[in-house]
Amino acid sequence: MGSRENPERRIMKASSYQIRQCENPNCGLRYPIIDNHLLGARCPACLGQTHSEYSGSTNDIETNQSIASLLPFEAMLDNIRSSWNVGSMFRTAEGFGIRQLHLCGITQTPKSANLGKTALGTESSVHWTYHPNSIKAAESLVNEGYLLWALEYNSEAESIYTLDIDRENIIDSKRIILIVGNEEIGVDPSLLKLCHKTIYIPMRGIKQSFNVAVAFGLAVGIISNTLVNKRGQ
Repeated sequence: MGSRENPERRIMKASSYQIRQCENPNCGLRYPIIDNHLLGARCPACLGQTHSEYSGSTNDIETNQSIASLLPFEAMLDNIRSSWNVGSMFRTAEGFGIRQLHLCGITQTPKSANLGKTALGTESSVHWTYHPNSIKAAESLVNEGYLLWALEYNSEAESIYTLDIDRENIIDSKRIILIVGNEEIGVDPSLLKLCHKTIYIPMRGIKQSFNVAVAFGLAVGIISNTLVNKRGQ
C-alpha cells in the first residue's frame, strides 16, 4: 500500500502563457500555449508561422490550509480506468476541500504521468492512499465508523438533491466517504452492499449516466456545500 502524506495544502506555482494566432489564411487557428510548448511558435494544426496576440500569467492566489480545517468528507475511486478522469477528480477534490482520496483496484495513482495532465499539480496537495482490493478497504473503513455513500443509480438510490445530512451524525462523529466506480460497470455490487446509502444524480437526457469525473464533480460540489452550510462556514 502506497500513500502520500501531506500535512498542509501547498501553494501551486503560477504559469506564464500566450494567446497565439496562426498567420496561414487557410488555417487561422487562435490558441493558447502554456510555458514552453513543444511546438514553440508553430501552429499545432498546420505547423505554420504564428504570432503572439497576448501574454500573461495565471495569477491564482492560493494559501496553505491545514488538513484539520478540511471537511469531514473523503472519497473512494474504485477501478477508474482513465488516468485523465482520475486527474480531474484530484483537481475537484482539492477545490472542494476533500480530506483524502482512497484509490483502489486499477485506479491510477499520482505515479502515473498521464494523471498530472488533468490534475494540474493538485496530485501533490491532496492526501491519497492506494488499496488493491476495495472490499477489504471498505470493510476496514466501516469498522472505523466511516459512512460509505455510493454514487450509483438503482431502485434504492436517493436523489442527491433530496439529501438530508444530519449534522450531529456526521460532523461530530466520523466522515462520509463518497464511492464512485468503474466507467463501464459502475460500483462493484459487493461494495454496494457495504454502503450505508446509495445516491444518484437525476438526469433529463436519454443517457442514464454522466462521465464519472463529471458525476464526481457534481456530487462532491453538492455534498460539500451542504456540509459547509451545516457547519456555518
